Amino acid sequence: MNAKFSDLIKSEKPTLVDFFAEWCGPCKTMKPILEDLKSKVGESSSIIKIDVDKNPHVASAYQIQGVPTLILFKNGEVIWRQSGVVMANKLEQIIKQYSN
Repeated sequence: MNAKFSDLIKSEKPTLVDFFAEWCGPCKTMKPILEDLKSKVGESSSIIKIDVDKNPHVASAYQIQGVPTLILFKNGEVIWRQSGVVMANKLEQIIKQYSN
């Protein structure tokens, strides 16, 4: 997964990564928020979910201490990061800020 993950975040368009766990209540709250966000941003960005229990090496590499943690990447660089539930309109603003 690690090599594939690094390929995913190297895109020129922003890539939002949701680090989550199946057992996490707030992570379940993020699912419809991310679906709403995807309908708003369309192809201008990618949204991927990484299960920290199934991908511990990736979670460790980005020092994920709590879930959900959202990280926005562009060209392989971390450009924004926040833990906890974040509303779709805030995420949309952040993605648009880095889309140009």
